[in-house]
Amino acid sequence: MRPACARPDPAPDPDAIAAARAKAAKRARGQTAPLAALDLVAESATLPLNNGLARERAMFLELRKQPQARALRHLFFAERAAQARAKRFAAPPRELRSAVVVGGGTMGAGIAYALDGIGIAVTLVETGEEAAARARQNIAGLFDAAVARGKASAKQAAAGKARITVVTGYGDLPPADIAIEAVFEDLSVKREVFCALADALPDTAILATNTSYLDVNRIFEGIAAPERCLGLHFFSPAHLMKLLEVIRADTSSEATLASAFGLAARLRKVAVEAGVCDGFIGNRILTRYRQVCDVMLIEGALPWQVDAALTGFGMAMGPYAVQDLSGLDIAYANRQRKNLRETPDIRYIPIADRMVEELKRLGRKTGAGWYDYGDGAPEPGAGVADLVAACSHEAGIPRRAFTDEDIRERAITAMIDEGLRVLDEGIARRPADIDLVLVHGYGFPRWRGGPMHVADAIGLPALQDRIESYAAADPLSWSVPPLLTRLIADGRSLADLDQEET
Repeated sequence: MRPACARPDPAPDPDAIAAARAKAAKRARGQTAPLAALDLVAESATLPLNNGLARERAMFLELRKQPQARALRHLFFAERAAQARAKRFAAPPRELRSAVVVGGGTMGAGIAYALDGIGIAVTLVETGEEAAARARQNIAGLFDAAVARGKASAKQAAAGKARITVVTGYGDLPPADIAIEAVFEDLSVKREVFCALADALPDTAILATNTSYLDVNRIFEGIAAPERCLGLHFFSPAHLMKLLEVIRADTSSEATLASAFGLAARLRKVAVEAGVCDGFIGNRILTRYRQVCDVMLIEGALPWQVDAALTGFGMAMGPYAVQDLSGLDIAYANRQRKNLRETPDIRYIPIADRMVEELKRLGRKTGAGWYDYGDGAPEPGAGVADLVAACSHEAGIPRRAFTDEDIRERAITAMIDEGLRVLDEGIARRPADIDLVLVHGYGFPRWRGGPMHVADAIGLPALQDRIESYAAADPLSWSVPPLLTRLIADGRSLADLDQEET
């Protein structure tokens, strides 16, 4: 075989390199390493092998020192620390062979499909024949999609559809090892489900709620053997999204938590332990992030400007595009549950509620939300800018200009601020766990390392100065988190806290 240095040089192909650069600029927006790699590939057609290898080595050494490389290393080690978490419980995980999933909508079907994929026997429960038929369709659609993607054969898909049993009611359930509820986000409905499951299943069955916001402790009040209860917050689509928040109820035993982490490992998910609060880690931070973005709307920004600024930062989607995707009625129902209009310690911004109540704009599913959806690219929603301006006028707030940098700094600082509070309250165990949640569940750019890594990169004293300046202008929305003050006084960083927990 001829050595590489004796082989002919590849022919230059400027068109192929240009196409690859365009693709990388879109798929790896903001990242330096992919474009640098393409430059090296292009140079391989014009440089001798030894010169090319020297250029490659020099580029590696330069990129290794850059902030993006540090952020990626941070995530690499954070993920491995999360994987090791299951080994630190006092009790070993149970091997789970059978499961009941309650609810066959998008989330429940995705959970059932994922469990079936790792060899767990699944029974899915629905309330009636019509709902059961929809559940079967949802499950069949997932197997059909796997065939279309080349992930399964038609024969394998048919076998999978047959394996998942769909039943109505709780009268004849198998003695499953775990039951996961994925029904409507209503406390009374979820409590009814677990009362029925507790009656139908043995006391050894782990009971898990997939709630996104509700108090896990209240959901399980009165359930026998409460040590088996916990939250498993999957992210949609459940069979694809890597994040799983494992919610530690007051009564959850070490064995139950270890078993949840063991299940996550089998599902190849990144599991992060969280305590009980409204929204746990991810949705609590997301709520604060959205609230601060809404404040910027009423002060002078527009939804599409906010989205553009944050996708420019590297977020997978801006907050208003995300709301359109999930449905404005979903966030509206959550705000009504918390009665934000009457909450004295929150700056209530009425724009999003009036989008639903007055303009009847519910997002992509109705073709109209913050954006209008037609055959082409989404366009700024008709009447949305007028509603935003009207809300500013009615509140007596003169609108001002925001730069993209203003928007990015304020929105990401809101994530950091709330993350510090989540950490201080013990809802998250480690700053790196917060980074994992935001990167794997909410589209935070991996190459920035997560909001807590960004906080250290900014510098905690500079971050404190920034928050103090925001608080001076808007004391209802901002105050310096106590943990930030303590860390600065002690001369410690958030990375130090990760090392202490490891």
